[in-house]
Amino acid sequence: MHCLWITLADPDPATNGQLIYSKGLIEALHAAGADLCVMGISRREKSAPSLDAERLVWRLVEEEELSRWRRVIHPKPTVALRGLSRPMLRMLGEVLSGRIWNAIVFDSICTGWALDPVLQYRHTCTHLPTLVYLSHNHEKTVARRIADASRGVRRIFKEVDFLKVARLERRLVAASGLVTANTPEDCRRFADEAAGTPVAFLPPGYGGNRVAERTIDDGVPRRAVIVGSFDWPPKRISLERFLAVGAPMLAHAGVELQIVGAVASDYLASLRGRYPSVTFVGPVEDVRPYMAAARIALVPDLLGGFKLKGLDYVFNRIPILAMRVGLPGMPLEDGRSIGLFDSHAALVEGMIALIDDLETLNRRQALAFDACAARFDWHRIGEHLLGHILRARGASATGSPKATPDALEASAD
Repeated sequence: MHCLWITLADPDPATNGQLIYSKGLIEALHAAGADLCVMGISRREKSAPSLDAERLVWRLVEEEELSRWRRVIHPKPTVALRGLSRPMLRMLGEVLSGRIWNAIVFDSICTGWALDPVLQYRHTCTHLPTLVYLSHNHEKTVARRIADASRGVRRIFKEVDFLKVARLERRLVAASGLVTANTPEDCRRFADEAAGTPVAFLPPGYGGNRVAERTIDDGVPRRAVIVGSFDWPPKRISLERFLAVGAPMLAHAGVELQIVGAVASDYLASLRGRYPSVTFVGPVEDVRPYMAAARIALVPDLLGGFKLKGLDYVFNRIPILAMRVGLPGMPLEDGRSIGLFDSHAALVEGMIALIDDLETLNRRQALAFDACAARFDWHRIGEHLLGHILRARGASATGSPKATPDALEASAD
């Protein structure tokens, strides 16, 4: 099978959850037997290309950022404009015309800039490629919550952007022969909207470190840790709301809180100034020592969507406390292998109550590891994705291709 995979950017090195998910799926589908051409934005920090010139080809273009006002007036949402440039559109045209494609994958709504040129190309094809929308979130839900959390003039822009997100997501789903989602909740949302289009559950795999055995004892600091990247506004909103409630409560209880992960230097300085009782480590080469030196891991996120850091926590054997909406798609049971809470205050209270209960902490980390040990295998996920695409191709061969009711918008402007 020849597959054109349109992604946001070269996912190597995979420095955040979106890149980890994209990189894992690209490599897994390739390993399952598909021939891939992957196109997206090049990244300066890429150390070396990992190319299989026969079956895995990368076509990367330097980013050309649109001006702020062009982003505001563009009919597509901000999230779908990073890849939009004349060089990228030229590259897409060359790649589309370069061979017959069996499938074209839109890797997240970030690649929605390519929908109209792909549909235009598809109208001229004698061999129709199957379009696949590989979602990373139910974006309409995310955009709605971002708008609701905004204030002042920013709220107006976010409300407009929500409408753009909803429209583009609807068009991607309508044009596709297969939709995937990485949590059961998002699968149900898409299924309600997809008018019969197959919706496949496609969780991420895990290829990182697995700690064979760990005992949390008095030698481990009375510390909780939050690991992740904080370059996305919804994550910052969740973190700041948690810190506003949790930092004074934890300081009063004598419990350390450590935040580890990628964050812009100016934002990091701002957080350090506002919350002096919290340790902000910033980006590190290896997060494992920080997880090993904590008793509890926290997921204070207010949005759903699969959290890859949850797998890091589980397989490094650190018990998790999370917001009830924050860690979907994992086979963990509240009160046994994870603690789930409905508010940040309740999350902090639960952590303070649990921080010295070493027996419960060790039992939970062991149960969580056992529940996840046989799941999240990239090889199996790649085979499942290939199977879903082949079945979608078979289904489309017996019916008419889907068309979008909206006019084409192929302009880079």
